[in-house]
Amino acid sequence: MKQRIERRRTTRNFTMVELLLVLVILATLAAIVVPKFTGRSEQARETAARTEIAGLETALDAFEVDHGFYPSSDQGLKALVEEPSGVKNWRPYLRKPADSDPWGNPYIYVYPGKNNTYGYDLSSRGADGREGTDDDITNWKK
Repeated sequence: MKQRIERRRTTRNFTMVELLLVLVILATLAAIVVPKFTGRSEQARETAARTEIAGLETALDAFEVDHGFYPSSDQGLKALVEEPSGVKNWRPYLRKPADSDPWGNPYIYVYPGKNNTYGYDLSSRGADGREGTDDDITNWKK
């Protein structure tokens, strides 16, 4: 009886050829699938930056409604999280500071705006990290 149990155990094990075959199939699938998803991470970062800029615009507009003006360029986006001097009845407009875009660069906030003359300019430098290039994400039309 022990021999039957031992035989069953040995017949249930995978052979080296079967394991190699599974590895080849997995490698083939990975070679097909991975390239399709490589462009997705950059697209996800761009979408995240656009979404964060839209959220910052909402917070900036709420600040303007409450106080009658937008934060100055010197106060920057920090005025949405920390009370700037000289502002009465301030409240937090964001839960956490918008320190940087998905690429790790700080958002650029300018008030009064050069592109939005009646408001503010808000932008991300994009993937290349340089201002004024085609990959910049902005709150104005280029």
